Parts: sequence; C-alpha cells; structure tokens
Amino acid sequence: MIRAALWVAVLATSVVAETYTPIDLSGFRDGIKHWNDKFGRDRQDERFAPEDIVQIADNILTYQLQDGGWPKNLDPQLNVPEPELRELLGRSLDRSTLDNRSTYPQIIYLAKAYVATGEARFRASSERGLDYVFEVQRSSGGWRGSDVDAVTFNDDVMLGVMRLLRSIVREEPHFAWLDEKRRARAEDSLSRALAVVLRCQVVVDGVLTAWGQQHSHETCMPVKARTYELPSLCPAESSGVLAFLMKIESPSTDVRKAVDAGMAWLNRSKIEGIRVDNITIDPVRFHNHTTTRDRIVVEDPQAPPIWTRFYEVETNRPFFANRDGQKVYSLAEVKLERRTGYGWYTGSPRRLLTEVYPAWRQHVKQAP
Repeated sequence: MIRAALWVAVLATSVVAETYTPIDLSGFRDGIKHWNDKFGRDRQDERFAPEDIVQIADNILTYQLQDGGWPKNLDPQLNVPEPELRELLGRSLDRSTLDNRSTYPQIIYLAKAYVATGEARFRASSERGLDYVFEVQRSSGGWRGSDVDAVTFNDDVMLGVMRLLRSIVREEPHFAWLDEKRRARAEDSLSRALAVVLRCQVVVDGVLTAWGQQHSHETCMPVKARTYELPSLCPAESSGVLAFLMKIESPSTDVRKAVDAGMAWLNRSKIEGIRVDNITIDPVRFHNHTTTRDRIVVEDPQAPPIWTRFYEVETNRPFFANRDGQKVYSLAEVKLERRTGYGWYTGSPRRLLTEVYPAWRQHVKQAP
C-alpha cells in the first residue's frame, strides 16, 4: 500500500511537472489589459509561464461559473489565490459574459489543452462553455455584451463566437474530438448568426452601408450602449465583419453585396490629411486606468487614411462623445479620461481596402 501511494504521488508530480508546447494566449489580451489597467497597476503578481498549460487550464476551470460561462477581465496566467481575487473583483466574478472577449477564448484554450494533455476535465469544461454559448444566443441569432441586450459587435462579441463556431464546423484539429450533436448545433448557430449579421447592415437612403457597435434584436438598427456609445456606424467593427465575410467559402449573392457595399462605405468614409499623436504628460490616475500621455490630432498631408470610431447614421459625419452622453465633433472636446481611455481613431480598414478586398474581388470574379 505504501509503495502504491508513493507511485501515485510520483505520477501526479510528473503530470504537473511536465511541460508542453505553449498554447496561444492572445485571445485573452483584452481581459489581461483590463486587469492590468485597473488592478494590476498596483500589484506585482506571479504569473504562470505559457508552457504551464495544465496550471493555466486549471486556473481557467476555477473561474467557470455554474451556467458554463466565465466572467470578464481575468488574466488566466495569474497565480493568485481565488479568495484574494474575489476580494478585488467581488460580484463581477459571478457574471458570465462574452464581453471584453471572454468565454470563447476559454473554450478554445481548454479544447487545445485537452488535445495536448488528454485530461478529461478540460474537455468537459470546454463542452460546458460551448453549451453556454448555444443557450445565450438570442432568437434574433445574435449575442449580447454586458452593457446592453443587443446584437453586439463591440469587443468581438459576435465575431469571436462566430470564429469559434466556424472552427468547429470546419473540423479544425483542436475540436476534432467534439461530438456530432454539438457539431451540428454549432453549424445551426453559425448560420443564424450570419443571417442576423446581414440583417444588421444599415441601409441609408436605399444604400447598404456598414455596421454599428450594437444593434436592436428586433429592428436590427444601431442602438446606444454605454453613455458615450451612441447609435452610429463604426469602421472598426465593420472591418471585422467584412473580414469575416470575405473568408466565407462560396459566398452567396447576399454576402457579396454586403461586402461590396461595406467596402464602398469604408472607402468614402476615410479621413485624409491628419494623424493622432501621443504627448507625454504627468501621470493622471482614473478609476479604470492611469495615463501618462494625452492624444492630439495633427494635420499631416502625408498621413495614411484614418477613420473615427463613430459616424452619424444619417449624415455620415464623424463624432465623439463624453461620459455624460454629449456628442462632440473633435477629439479635443473629449475629456482627458475618455480621450486616453478609449480608441477614438482606427486604421483597421486600410489593409482591407488595399490588399484583402482586391484579392477577394478577383477570387469571386473567377469563381463559378
């Protein structure tokens, strides 16, 4: 009996000590950033190394909630006792969400950890997470974020889940083990999501344009979320949608029309002749972040095209907003806290316009 117990102990130690090829952690970058901006700035926490995939995966399991989802703004590499984290985060640890790129990265990581280690608990946890995704899909076909119950493109809520489902439908290696019932459910869920994505493309004066951050489940029109997130058309979110649509094999006529119209809107909405500079300032501490820089808009005829975060739906005029909900039309009118704590400009459409879309257009033209 003593020998048997010693062998079990040695075996357990060897499993924990074994190192693996690191699993990509980039899917957690949003949660890690939010943690660091608010809580990590005051701490020097120990973190698991990327090759410690068993410890990281078990850490992820620790914070999975009863419904199968996960809370937001956690760093899965943190080697910090749960009671200590709970003291900091409180009830936010009790709310599952897809917001801030949460839940679907955990599902993917655990699926890959199961493939790497064969540990059944990682598979079971990934399955529970996937079931949560199925259950919280609204009748519209969309998923909500944490700020408003609407079809949410902000923070990759829709697209993050859709990429997850696409990897299942395409039978990518880390989901090769998934049962056929869940695989079929993933295919149906993705089909419904794609349908609402196409319905959400805003029509202005009879012309298809782009997408907003959040859309009504009923009308599919852009809606307000946080006080400074007013109904609008949004280049960054639209770029993500268009990139996803251009990866569809054998795109339908409706998908082709959506891509052509969305790219045309991005092209006519670009702003030329300016750039955004960061200037060093004395540190200023806010509730959710600390800034050591301010942002200013500078005229520059040589600058590449740029887009603002928000455009008015009816006029297509770029705008900004403060936490009080007041719309303004220049970055200088945005208060320092929001000016430095939110991404007001984006260059994400550039590569789509110059490389991705022309290649896609040529491919579609040659397709039967």
